[in-house]
Amino acid sequence: MSVTVSSPAVRSFHVSRSQSHKKVYTPRVIMSAVRSSDSLGVAPILTKLQKDCATPLPVLRHVADAMAADMRAGLAVDGGSDLKMILSYVDSLPTGNEKGLFYALDLGGTNFRVLRVQLGGKEERVIATEFEQVSIPQDLMLATSEELFDFIASALGKFAQKEGGEFELPQGRTREIGFTFSFPVKQTSIKSGILIKWTKGFVVSGTAGKDVVACLNEAMERQGMDMQVSALVNDTVGTLAGARYWDDDVMVAVILGTGTNACYIERADAIPKLTKRMSNSPITIVNTEWGAFSNGLPLTEFDREMDAESINPGEQIFEKTISGMYLGEIVRRVLVKMAKVGGLFSGSYVPEKLVTPFVLRTPDICAMQQDTSRDLEAVESVLYDVAGVKSDLSARKTVVDICDTIAKRGSRLAGAGIVGILQKIEEDSKGLVFGKRTVVAMDGGLYEHYPQYRGYLQEAVTELLGSEISKNVVIEHSKDGSGIGAALLAAANSKYEHDF
Repeated sequence: MSVTVSSPAVRSFHVSRSQSHKKVYTPRVIMSAVRSSDSLGVAPILTKLQKDCATPLPVLRHVADAMAADMRAGLAVDGGSDLKMILSYVDSLPTGNEKGLFYALDLGGTNFRVLRVQLGGKEERVIATEFEQVSIPQDLMLATSEELFDFIASALGKFAQKEGGEFELPQGRTREIGFTFSFPVKQTSIKSGILIKWTKGFVVSGTAGKDVVACLNEAMERQGMDMQVSALVNDTVGTLAGARYWDDDVMVAVILGTGTNACYIERADAIPKLTKRMSNSPITIVNTEWGAFSNGLPLTEFDREMDAESINPGEQIFEKTISGMYLGEIVRRVLVKMAKVGGLFSGSYVPEKLVTPFVLRTPDICAMQQDTSRDLEAVESVLYDVAGVKSDLSARKTVVDICDTIAKRGSRLAGAGIVGILQKIEEDSKGLVFGKRTVVAMDGGLYEHYPQYRGYLQEAVTELLGSEISKNVVIEHSKDGSGIGAALLAAANSKYEHDF
């Protein structure tokens, strides 16, 4: 069976300005102040922006239908659509019966997290959890594979040595760990995956083309640790597993943070490209990689400019329209045009800071939308502190309108994407989704911290499904679900599973 590349969604809502600039944009010369030569006024630009970003019901319906169609095409054959529809090899989900001590390692950037959980079965569920976060020294990001994994295994070993109290490993058992690895891999089984390449500033030699699980297992052996990986998972898949443990009605998990992704539970017999069954399980989790979706999205000149200047032009268009990495940057680009052409900030000057890509972050536009003061003092402060802009009340009101326009479009499109996934499942199962309670587990700072985004997303889901069916679809926040989800998947795929 052919295997495709898996890449992680990013849950964090914070976007480092310097990192964002380096990651997405190529350097360019910018003027410290630009004087307008042609003032068309702000209103026509805002009107066109709102028209181009509009997401009326027919647009949402098209996006939902196209998402479902692309899912089918991606399940039929690798490369069949923009959506990779990656098979996670997760076909044993937590049931609540799991007992014992399990660990998780979440490696996704310059920090990694280690976690342990004591499970007590149906009656006691999660008895206790503990976790630690460890920073990776800069030199190890440029070291050899052995050096990096030895450091990780050493930190994991020290964490395991602190085991005590409510944490107890049954006699005769090896410690098992769920490994969330947020770098591009070709997954080949529930506990193996070949590294494609390092990203996020890592330049580690000797790992490309190797099984990352084997690298970690070998490092743990070198440290003399009695621990083995039972599950290698994507962070979105971990979120679904973590939420499913508490609620059997969870069918979909979505991460809306700096990046975005979605996965869902699929029937094995509805996956034509699954030619070789790894187990007798009737279901598996499919990782959609929905950030690559692009069909029928309402785009503006600002989206097209941002995409053209990115490191991946023409790719990840859905992610660039709905996720926290990009919403603030789209707003910034609108403000630059309004300042240059429309004289938004009086005097028709564009401060140097405002011309800097990614200087305006999504948490900034979120903060401005929360301002309910008469003079919009928080908006004034953000514009001045972050972008070097002096503004009057009229300009501030316009800025809030722009933030609302961009956030509303992104959130409503995300809602349409969710409905597309539910629609696809419903079409194959007739009543499995829309005829009963169905839960979508949400994680990520964008969804958690941006109330307008959350509200608009829910509105779109209700509009598309109608008031009656939408009552059955519950969108629940599952904070930091992927860490404990990885430990739960280690438990669900334990070699001791028959002892439960």
